[in-house]
Amino acid sequence: MTQLTRPARLVPGARVAVVAPSGPVAEERLSAGLDLLRGWDLDPVVAPHTLDRHSEFPYLAGTDADRAADFQSAWCDPSVSAVLCARGGYGVQRMVDLLDWDAIRAAGPKTLVGFSDITALHEAFATRAGLVTLHGPMAAGVDFLKNVRAQEHLRATLFSPETVRTIRAAEGSTALVPGRARGVLLGGCLCLLAAELGNPHARPSARGALLCLEDVGEETYRLDRYLTQLLRAGWLDGVAGIVLGSWAECDPYEKVRALLVDRVGGLGVPVVEEFGFGHGEGALTIPFGVTAELDARAGTLTLDEPALI
Repeated sequence: MTQLTRPARLVPGARVAVVAPSGPVAEERLSAGLDLLRGWDLDPVVAPHTLDRHSEFPYLAGTDADRAADFQSAWCDPSVSAVLCARGGYGVQRMVDLLDWDAIRAAGPKTLVGFSDITALHEAFATRAGLVTLHGPMAAGVDFLKNVRAQEHLRATLFSPETVRTIRAAEGSTALVPGRARGVLLGGCLCLLAAELGNPHARPSARGALLCLEDVGEETYRLDRYLTQLLRAGWLDGVAGIVLGSWAECDPYEKVRALLVDRVGGLGVPVVEEFGFGHGEGALTIPFGVTAELDARAGTLTLDEPALI
């Protein structure tokens, strides 16, 4: 895999833009998130359409064109050091091809933070801009607002990334398949990775990667479908290891676990479960595009270099 460019860490006083590329945002949660960011000595600015709601499709935060324009403007603003997504939901795939990727590349590296539906942006920034991105809590996300662990791990990653070179799994994490593996971290929400297949800018495979997978609110047969589609497409051929996160609001975990054993347990690579990223409480921040070593038994990811420079 091509080595990706690491953006610069944040410094006190940095301006960060908050955008809503997916679903509509609750104003009170956004306000709480902005207060938290200001408490970190950041200067958050809110994109114009962040609190919009699409008139016909209320699951979208405004029109595709407006969401894309907000993101484009934030990324290309030279005073902005990072772009933080307010929440996920659904909608990135409708706007990602409206972005001017030449202008985004020309704007230079900066930090993108988000997860869930933002998986599609993580993939786009890897394949179309060559940038490391952060799979982490979102500015108006309820888990982020209420959980100190999630807050502090993101804060450390943004401001002092050398202090989180080793990412330790949440308590209770175990090796589904023991072993060690090295590779580039990538992945995100399972259903989004399956939905990415076939688009002209999609990553051809996860070969050589440490693949991070999680999802939310899915029945087991749907998770089966997504994993089976990735397997049938050859997308998991040559994967180096698998890091499994949260499966919030899915079936009881013993059912999900049985499926994971069935679908990825036989790939012959290390697999760690319940690592502690995604939609679960206290979610860790995972830098996508950085090479790391997984020790499934110890429950650790050791980064070759800090997520940000």
